[in-house]
Amino acid sequence: MNSSRALLSVYDKTGIVDFATNLIDLGWEIVSSGGTASHLIESGIEVIEVAELTGAQEMLDGRVKTLHPNIHGGILADRSNHEHLKELENRGIQTIDLVVVNLYPFSQDPGIELMDIGGPAMVRAAAKNFHSVGVVVDPLKYGSIIDEIREKGNLTLETRQDLARDAFAHTASYDAEIVSWFDDKQEELPKSIHISIERVGELRYGENPHQVGARYRFSNETSWWDEAIVHGGKPMSYLNVFDAEAAWRIVNKLGDEPSAVVVKHANPCGAATAKTIEAAYIAAHECDPVSAFGGIVALNCPVNVEISEKISEIFTEVIIAPSYEQEALKKLQENSNLRIVEAGLPTIQKFDFRNVDGGLLVQTPDTEPGDRTKWEIVTKREPTDSEWSDLEFAWKIVSSVSSNGIVLSKNRQSVGIGVGQPNRRDSARIATEKAAGRASGGACASDAFFPFRDGLDVAIEASATAVIQPGGSVRDEEVIEAANDAHLTMVFTGTRHFRH
Repeated sequence: MNSSRALLSVYDKTGIVDFATNLIDLGWEIVSSGGTASHLIESGIEVIEVAELTGAQEMLDGRVKTLHPNIHGGILADRSNHEHLKELENRGIQTIDLVVVNLYPFSQDPGIELMDIGGPAMVRAAAKNFHSVGVVVDPLKYGSIIDEIREKGNLTLETRQDLARDAFAHTASYDAEIVSWFDDKQEELPKSIHISIERVGELRYGENPHQVGARYRFSNETSWWDEAIVHGGKPMSYLNVFDAEAAWRIVNKLGDEPSAVVVKHANPCGAATAKTIEAAYIAAHECDPVSAFGGIVALNCPVNVEISEKISEIFTEVIIAPSYEQEALKKLQENSNLRIVEAGLPTIQKFDFRNVDGGLLVQTPDTEPGDRTKWEIVTKREPTDSEWSDLEFAWKIVSSVSSNGIVLSKNRQSVGIGVGQPNRRDSARIATEKAAGRASGGACASDAFFPFRDGLDVAIEASATAVIQPGGSVRDEEVIEAANDAHLTMVFTGTRHFRH
């Protein structure tokens, strides 16, 4: 009776020597090729080389070595089919019971020579024949595989099926990487998008407690969430992650000076830049204390004891910052419900996706940086230095709010934010009411043009003296005239920031 055979051909050789040693101790034979065979032989492990089974040396610089009937026949034969087994016997082919393969790391250095051919072929063949063959693509699984073989003599059907599912996901992800590489050389929006994402985090629940939620990540991509440290609090829910993501991106948009953002329902309800992080947080919270209750706080500087005491006075769901002083962390951890997140910088997203019936809406992300050198002063009066500072700050914040969006700011502090209204005038009215006179001498930012002068009239009512907007309305001249009449300065950016 033939002993069990495992075919080992891996790029990532982590743990492969111990794995092969354990298999041999359990009575298995090892078949291998190329660099894996050399690595095992150098470690004193007895190996049957693929060329010995095929009768053909590898060729074309290793492009062809396992693509042979003696390999794929041994993998693909249906053990319950007598004719299959008879054919193997007639051809002198022995079955292969376990295939251990991981692929060239295409995403690390994309190019022709890292397009694996033989590896995916073996993985797919073994996965297809999971009723008889096990397939392992993840070195982290080696330990559990050995444990199960040792305990039960072989892998169970349930395990082989789970491994097959992971194997097909692995090759699908690999193919998606290659397609993306071709697309990067072609169109801004490709003719097809092949997405491979993997579940990497369980969530407490979805948007509502009756919904199930999880965090997924694009395969072979990095995320600041993967490296984030949660120092305390209840498990994160869908909205905790969604809102924290928004808050972290907004605060990192504000530059290197101490800045703070308070977010509620993915919209900032307060934001500020100041000389100290404590002053920035206090100013951000002052914008709308009612909405800040139960919000997400994001800070771009290390958290010290002083600011931790301020935050502890307010019911906060999540605080996110680059680091925490030890005493500050102890203070925040007194609230057992507060999620305390330590995070690295967010990455730039390649595409924005939205679900629609039967598919997705896809667009490039809104990463317009707000280049002041490209803006146009359209009024008689030019902005003062302090107005320029407020205009730039307000423009960064309004680009992150739901449309229609209006932001009033003074001294790089948001003092009134109106978001998500069906018309721009209502957003301006809400922002003005929240500002309660604090916008005097400050700036008003609109994420899209004012279609009528009445939106600007509300800004004038708030006593703002500088306005920033994209421009482009058929009534631009009317709005500019209204600004001149009120002795306002107004800047057109030429770029709209709708966000739905």
